[in-house]
Amino acid sequence: MEKPVIIFGGKGIAKAALEIFKSNSIVVYGFLDDDATIHGTEIDDVSILGKTDDHGFTKLIGQKTEAFVATDDNALRKKQVKMLMDSRKVMPTNAIHQQAYISDSATIGHGNFINARANIGSDTNIGQHNIINTAAILEHSVQIGDYVQVGAGAIINSGVAIANEVFVGSGAIIVSGVKIGKKARIGAGSVVIADVKDGETVFGNPAMKVDK
Repeated sequence: MEKPVIIFGGKGIAKAALEIFKSNSIVVYGFLDDDATIHGTEIDDVSILGKTDDHGFTKLIGQKTEAFVATDDNALRKKQVKMLMDSRKVMPTNAIHQQAYISDSATIGHGNFINARANIGSDTNIGQHNIINTAAILEHSVQIGDYVQVGAGAIINSGVAIANEVFVGSGAIIVSGVKIGKKARIGAGSVVIADVKDGETVFGNPAMKVDK
C-alpha cells in the first residue's frame, strides 16, 4: 500500500489502528469522527480533522488515500462501510500489524483489523470487516465470516467455523470442528466444546448457554 490512510473513528481502536499502520510505515492522513468535541485534537500527532461525512476529506478516498473504519460497534461499522461503498465506490483497506503472522495460504477479505502477534494459520479464510485482537490464534482451516470480533489471546482451533457478527471474548478457547452461529457471543475465558446456535451467549468451562 502506497497511499496514505484516513481512519474513520477517533476513539476505541482508532489509536491501535494508527499504530498498526505506523508498524508498516504507512502514513495516516488523519482521523474523521462525528464527535465535534474532539475535532482539532490529535492522536500521536495525527489530527482529528472533522466529521465522517466531511466531503472535503472523503473526496480524497479512492484516488489519493485509502480508508479504514476503526470502531468495534458493528452497526456503526456497517453504516460507514456502506457510505464508503455508496459514495466512494471503495472498500476499507486492511489494518494488519507488521508483527502479525499470516500464512501464505490464508485468505483475507477487506477492512480487517489484525493486531500484533495474531497468528493466522494455513488455509484459514477470514471474511470482511473483522477485528482480531492482540495474540489471538486462528489455527489451520478456520472459517471466519464478516463483522466478527476475536478477543486478545483467544484460541480458535482447526476446522472451526464462525458465522457473521460473532463475538469471542479474550482468552476463550474454541475446540476443533465447532460451529458458532450468527451473532453468538462467547464469554471471556470460556472453553467451547460444542456447537453454539445463532444468537446464543455461552460462558464457562465447558461453555454453557446463559440468559442475556
